Amino acid sequence: MADPGTGVTPYWELTFDADGDVDGPERDRLLAQVTDRGVRDLIVFAHGWNNDRSGATALYRSFFAPVPKLAPKARIGYVGVIWPSMRFCDEPIPDFPRSVAAVAAEAVPRPALDKDTRRALLETFPGRATVLDQLARMLDEQPAGEQGLAEFGRLVRLLVEPSPDGPRRVSATDTAEEGEPAVFGGDPAAVCDEFAQALAGLGSSGGTAEFSLPNPWEGAKELLRQATYYTMKRRAGTVGEHGLGPVIGQLAGAAAQVRVHLVGHSFGGRLVSFALRGLPDAVRSVKSVTLLQGAFSHYAFAARLPQDADRAGALQGRQHRVDGPLVCCYSHFDSALGTVYPLASRMSDDDRSVTGFDLGLMPGARWGAMGHDGVQAVPGTVGLDLAAALRGPLPASGCVNVDAAAVVRRGGPPAGAHSDIVHPELARVVLAAGRIA
Repeated sequence: MADPGTGVTPYWELTFDADGDVDGPERDRLLAQVTDRGVRDLIVFAHGWNNDRSGATALYRSFFAPVPKLAPKARIGYVGVIWPSMRFCDEPIPDFPRSVAAVAAEAVPRPALDKDTRRALLETFPGRATVLDQLARMLDEQPAGEQGLAEFGRLVRLLVEPSPDGPRRVSATDTAEEGEPAVFGGDPAAVCDEFAQALAGLGSSGGTAEFSLPNPWEGAKELLRQATYYTMKRRAGTVGEHGLGPVIGQLAGAAAQVRVHLVGHSFGGRLVSFALRGLPDAVRSVKSVTLLQGAFSHYAFAARLPQDADRAGALQGRQHRVDGPLVCCYSHFDSALGTVYPLASRMSDDDRSVTGFDLGLMPGARWGAMGHDGVQAVPGTVGLDLAAALRGPLPASGCVNVDAAAVVRRGGPPAGAHSDIVHPELARVVLAAGRIA
């Protein structure tokens, strides 16, 4: 129940596997105790890319810390969702301390994939140890010519191909027009070169770096990173629809008085959004959804796509399953979603230039993400800056975009400010969305 590592109480965890199956004893403990603890508002938070429970718990501890003082009279309970995701361990996370050893190690030449990243990759792609060893060796050796990049691309494709006897999966597509990203089916040398150019642009933005041709093997590492992201994106939808959604339904049956508030960061935003698709029809206990730098298409809730009115988002109309607002916090400082996401999400038949810079990073870009410019193509969506959102009140229903760039602004390439979400202002947004006094 109350985990001393989080600093808030009552606190529960819900652990899901890649198939969306929940840990039974954890679920039963929540259902049995939430009423006894007098909880009125239950905040359920789903992390994005983390490769272990300690990383997720650290995020929850930091984000939840200001909530008791912000709403001292509210009867709040807290749930941390733990689901099998990963991040590359060389990606810094703002507000999380780095060890002295880690800082010192930066001066020492390292393999392209450190041991922690390789372990996380093995957990993400079980049974693919040989393929991962080959990929790691090629990233270290960086063979010259396009033949090596072509082989690297072939091996990456092996990782993302679903196993016929694997777990059930929700599609990784967020709109009816999406297919498998061309980064896994196109010319590997061209894709790696485009990734390398995009990353070089991110690294030199605002700087005075000397001109040099980008190393396509930097793009090759990004291609592997995108394979993990694609897998996590697909998994997040599965866990949300087949795992969290049904659990919320069970909670509504066991504790009808509890008001549920879903919060998700990055792919956790996709997870809690797809939970709306897995809710039993009669359940109206979800009173708010807050997306923090959501890593999925900004058209996911659209009934009609601007570029094709006959097609819709995978979650069209699901915002109406929320008995309150669906609030999307976004920031243009999020490089992961502003540049790399649209580059990786392009279609194989799209013959236009596909770098984030050519897309213009403008709202409504075809391959844009929630966390970069908010919900798009949903009539009636309200747009606010962070100050206006905090003055309140927020709309009582519908989609609400909140430009959080005033606080979500720190972080280096390639992710930028994607994980810069631990701010009391964002905790206040969650409370305002849920109308938690």
